[in-house]
Amino acid sequence: MPKTHPHTGASYRILPRDDGAFAVEVTIPDSNPTTVSSFATKADAEAWIDQHRRRIESQAVSGRWFRKHDARPRGNPEA
Repeated sequence: MPKTHPHTGASYRILPRDDGAFAVEVTIPDSNPTTVSSFATKADAEAWIDQHRRRIESQAVSGRWFRKHDARPRGNPEA
């Protein structure tokens, strides 16, 4: 059986914030919702949702869901 991307079927809800900005609540099946913020406008939040959906579709087609882990140490090893 082919695997599906873990975020397939995610639902999105744009939430207004008290400071006038917006957040996106992302609900993934069988997971707790998470909130992504802060977007200056509702249009910015909608654009992020569209981009997220396209990224999921692209990764699902390619079968590459996660970035390759880079095990190299970060920072200056001499410090």
